[in-house]
Amino acid sequence: MTDLPVLTGPTLVAAHVLIGLLGLLIGSFLNVVAWRVPRRESIVSPPSACPQCGHALRRRDNIPVLSWLVLRGRCRDCGAPISRRYPLVELATAVLFVLVSLRFGVEAPGVWALPAFLYLAAVGLVLTVIDIDVHRLPDVIVLPSYGVTVVLLAVASWATGEWGSLLRAGIGGLILFLLYFLLLVVYPRGMGFGDVKLAGVLGLCLAWLGWGALVIGAFSAFLVGGAFAVGLVLAGRAGRKSGIPFGPWMVAGAAIGIAWGDTLWSAYLGLIL
Repeated sequence: MTDLPVLTGPTLVAAHVLIGLLGLLIGSFLNVVAWRVPRRESIVSPPSACPQCGHALRRRDNIPVLSWLVLRGRCRDCGAPISRRYPLVELATAVLFVLVSLRFGVEAPGVWALPAFLYLAAVGLVLTVIDIDVHRLPDVIVLPSYGVTVVLLAVASWATGEWGSLLRAGIGGLILFLLYFLLLVVYPRGMGFGDVKLAGVLGLCLAWLGWGALVIGAFSAFLVGGAFAVGLVLAGRAGRKSGIPFGPWMVAGAAIGIAWGDTLWSAYLGLIL
């Protein structure tokens, strides 16, 4: 296989900037997905429009973040307020894309894993927004992610020759799926089957990186999610029976596992051994 060109200096910075700009564009699309998928609407038609007056958005009003700032957060036609969530999702996607590109790099061999983890970042963010809104993780997003993730990880394994990573990914995805399924059976009020299905996707990506990433990513979800729930109870904003979506914490835990999983796992093993 022909080696990819080596990027240095300004070219390397430019590559990360371009990935950030791609994140802004993807974030704009994720806003559409987060709004329409829970309502069982098409994500391709009709064109985006103001939910108050129904006027279709002009092209110049569809520029990520910038259009919201120019319009001062209001519809050009009727003056209705536009939620701050739209530019925040766009910015969050851009930041996540840049962080992922910094984590894996934009040169070989890390660049081969970049598409899989950029996809995971986008899917994780939109599922977080939807789960917060409606306490659901739609199958129409989660189930196709199995196929997309396996294909992208397979390409990365083929390009790097790390076929053992792909095998580990399959085993890890199955383990995390079964773990969440067992938790659902034991304590069905604690999570939904959507969480179980998402666990398999997250397990694929985490285990592809290593067993340490899988263990830390899985444990971190319960750690940060539990800490948040306890905080809400102590603040009087939730009770013991309050329903708190767990999907966002699964995604947050996976992010911790991807960023620092193997390092934290090695440090832990060093302490106990």
